[in-house]
Amino acid sequence: MTNSFRFHGRFAAIAAAGLGIAVAALAFVSRDALAQEIVNYGVQPATMPIYIARELGLLDAIEKKHNIKIEFRNFAYGAPENQAMAAGELQIASAGMGPAIIAAARLPATLVAITILEQTAILVPRDSTLKSVKDLKGKKVAFPGEGSQQYPLLLKALADAGLKETDISLFKTDGAQIPTLLQSKSVDAGITWDPHVSNALAAGHSRVLIKAEKIMPIMQGHYIGNGEYVHNDFLAKRPEVVQDLITANVKAIDFILKDPKGAAKMWAKQIGFPVNVIDFSLAEGISVYSRNIVPEKSTIDAYAKFLKDAKILKPDDNPKFNPAFAQKAMVEAGPAK
Repeated sequence: MTNSFRFHGRFAAIAAAGLGIAVAALAFVSRDALAQEIVNYGVQPATMPIYIARELGLLDAIEKKHNIKIEFRNFAYGAPENQAMAAGELQIASAGMGPAIIAAARLPATLVAITILEQTAILVPRDSTLKSVKDLKGKKVAFPGEGSQQYPLLLKALADAGLKETDISLFKTDGAQIPTLLQSKSVDAGITWDPHVSNALAAGHSRVLIKAEKIMPIMQGHYIGNGEYVHNDFLAKRPEVVQDLITANVKAIDFILKDPKGAAKMWAKQIGFPVNVIDFSLAEGISVYSRNIVPEKSTIDAYAKFLKDAKILKPDDNPKFNPAFAQKAMVEAGPAK
């Protein structure tokens, strides 16, 4: 056997061994990728803390720890988000408290945190002669639909002013379109949520007729605006993932409270809203944040009654909630800095 043959034979053996290692490595990676679980997180284009958690890299650490991939699923409003939850397409979701409570009452889902306070307001054009809710009698009022939390809030505001739904002309539209309708004066007033509220106010063409905290102060002197709820199957299967996600929300809220300007820039990147609009929201308390995100029984009972009085929930609808995750999250996140 020549030296040349020995060299080529030796080279072929080394190459074959290397190829075997590469194939084994690829197989390992393939098995690992297949084992990675997708966690679908329902969100909306609003100033939700979970967006800040993503920008801070908190979700990257959770993915690595639990070998999961967190996918944000975007929805324009709560109804289609709840449809996706009902179909088992979402494991966890962030939405307005109306849809969140409805999901917790009627779907296999449990409310685990209240992440934003306030958020909703009734707006009028800046030069409107309307001074109070009672002045809405006979006026055209835009709203996001009967399934939204803004609908019963509007009804309560009317009732508190001695008016009924039939005393106004309701105009159903996308909540994001209400600032445009107010600017063109196509409607006399509109009720919507943030950041659409702040969009209208920051533009200078609209003003607040009444904020939600004046209609229904239910938690820490504010209306409850947004909640996190989890599909019960996922809650039972991966409670440790749910816990880490709720703790990430608290850490994000701590950052928002510490550096609102920095948070505004992060949100602008994530949801595409102008920084000045988000700055306005935070400065004016349109959206309010508190690290106490615990869904207390008294708060949930009061809100459920509110929705039952508005005929959105049935008398026997009882929202499922679990305060333990939020309570532990506040401890795990450490003291507020």
